[in-house]
Amino acid sequence: MNSKRTTGPSRILEVYAEAPLPTARGEFRTVVFREKKTSLEHVALVLGEVSGQDGVPVRVHSECLTSEVFGSLKCDCRAQLDHALDVVAHAGRGLVLYLRQEGRGIGLGNKIRAYALQAQGHDTYEANRLLGFADDLRRYDVAGEMLRLLDVRSVDLITNNPLKIAAIVEEGIPVRRRIASSAPVNAHNADYLRVKVERSGHLIELPEGVDEEDAKTG
Repeated sequence: MNSKRTTGPSRILEVYAEAPLPTARGEFRTVVFREKKTSLEHVALVLGEVSGQDGVPVRVHSECLTSEVFGSLKCDCRAQLDHALDVVAHAGRGLVLYLRQEGRGIGLGNKIRAYALQAQGHDTYEANRLLGFADDLRRYDVAGEMLRLLDVRSVDLITNNPLKIAAIVEEGIPVRRRIASSAPVNAHNADYLRVKVERSGHLIELPEGVDEEDAKTG
């Protein structure tokens, strides 16, 4: 395993703000990290004691305005975020890292441009390529630094993405085990989820068929 675990101040992040945040799932500690070069801000929602701990339940989550704010059914992001918060609350400890990298790192405007291409029949990966982007531009060095600054020794990673597990390990954070990330399938996101399984090896069990009635309740 390639370890990048270091001590001392981060080269890429600073802790910018911290405060308690009461939520429906309990009171979290909210820690805002700011990138030193770009001033881009990322958030850690921390529950319970995580410093110096092993096997901390962790979700590394990239923002998705369309689903998390507007309720889009085209992806599973909001459901995955809600599930991760439930897992952490049930465990009584853990954290969600909320990274500001919309649309797999291409930004909101380009994500909506990709949606337009998807409406023409292209899948998510094809749409990104037609816009001149790689399949996935998300970074995980920030997540690694956030976990180091929070002094998390190892994680139980809440994800379906084996590439994310490899990326976190590459950043020097041991992944003790994977916790499956649960999200409902509906008629609008079924193809999106199927493509994630086929193109990136996501560990998702898909039902045989999803109809429009499922979309109304998904």
